[in-house]
Amino acid sequence: MAVGGAEISLLLMTSIVVAVGLCKRLIRRRLYLDHRLCTVLLELLSTFQICACTNELCLLGNVEPKPHVALSLTYGFTVLHGLTLAGSTCNPCGTLQALWSRAIPLKMGGLKIAAQFVAAVLARVFMRCTWSLGVAESHYGALSQGCGNPMQTTVMQAFCIELLFSAVFQLTLLRAERVNPKYRVHLLALLITMLVYAGGNLTGAVFNPALALSLHPHCFYEKFLSYSLVYWVAPSLGTILVAFIWGQILPRIS
Repeated sequence: MAVGGAEISLLLMTSIVVAVGLCKRLIRRRLYLDHRLCTVLLELLSTFQICACTNELCLLGNVEPKPHVALSLTYGFTVLHGLTLAGSTCNPCGTLQALWSRAIPLKMGGLKIAAQFVAAVLARVFMRCTWSLGVAESHYGALSQGCGNPMQTTVMQAFCIELLFSAVFQLTLLRAERVNPKYRVHLLALLITMLVYAGGNLTGAVFNPALALSLHPHCFYEKFLSYSLVYWVAPSLGTILVAFIWGQILPRIS
């Protein structure tokens, strides 16, 4: 991608963040009395922001020097998401963990998970409409691309990688709850960047079922069983495993 194309992508992602921020502010003002609807809409918008920005960010993976630019942008936008989306989960696995610990009611958890997957689909549709405008050269290639085969290893190995990464991420989230928020966001961004560097060339290091659907809809359509196992079941299982150990085993040991 040319420098100009990279600048357009950065401008597009920044515009998405700003637009979502304005929409969230409007929702808080208009729907502050309806807590449930407000929470679900905020979760939808927050997940939309992450999915839309990551769809565009993936197009910058080949910008030189590789992989330094891609990793730097991953870290930078993860910090930006952490600062602008505080209070939102944006990941069905995070909602599962909250359900397991009974931090939220079952009905609210189901609504949030549904909102996350709806946002993932809407983000993909929105990005395809944006790419169809042909503002950047890379957008033409993104439109014609089918399943990009993010799994560059066996299904079993990919399953284990996504399970492990999800477990590590959710465990870090739990351990970092007492960390100062201004440091926690950088800690989590650093962890995500390290996981992307370690496993990005094998599975994409997604560990977020909604984001996986948004990034690879063609792959789910063509190879639903293997992709649902790796990108839905594996991270969910990793999350449940961490939640069980954290909530049931560690308290008894301590």
